[in-house]
Amino acid sequence: MSIADNVKQVKQNIENRQSETAVTLIAVTKSVGVDVANALYVEGVRDFGENRPEGLLEKVNAMPSDAKFHFIGSLQTRKVRQVIDHVAAIHSLDRLSLAEEIDKRSDRVIDCFVQVNVSGETSKHGLEKEEVIPFIENCRQYRHIRVIGLMTMAPFTEDEGVIRETFRALRELRDRVAANRFEHAPCNELSMGMSNDYELAIEEGASFVRIGTVLVQ
Repeated sequence: MSIADNVKQVKQNIENRQSETAVTLIAVTKSVGVDVANALYVEGVRDFGENRPEGLLEKVNAMPSDAKFHFIGSLQTRKVRQVIDHVAAIHSLDRLSLAEEIDKRSDRVIDCFVQVNVSGETSKHGLEKEEVIPFIENCRQYRHIRVIGLMTMAPFTEDEGVIRETFRALRELRDRVAANRFEHAPCNELSMGMSNDYELAIEEGASFVRIGTVLVQ
């Protein structure tokens, strides 16, 4: 299939699964060049995900100005200054030192997702579930941080029950955060779901899905 066909199919799948929650498609372009990213743009994609500052900056400099870039990988504190002026959102806020650096380097409010390791896998980054609300409370001191949601990755498994349980747990945690009505953390969004499980994520309440392989293969 062509990129045009892939985008059409993914958008149709999203439309078929979403209910009252609008879903934003983030095309993960971390492993492809500007040419492929531009081909996705031509097909109507406007949100792109990168996990390295170098890749993000390359595409920022080469793509139309209305393309939006999401940082979706683990962000080293020392590299914040490279990306901070170019990101629509950071999907991997997981420590106060990172929040402090974002706050220091930015002259605007940055939308952030707190990364949560729902599954408890040692190979994954993110806070434990019980750490999330205290962490968000501590982010109140940083005036350039706005926590708009939570992010997670499900275990790589064919067991749909396990995948759904992970996404459902994040949604329930998001609801608990939102119930606090933190001024700096509306926390209405859920960034979850990738190429292999995005349809399940949407059914469990995802509002941002991060899709790479099935768009560009």
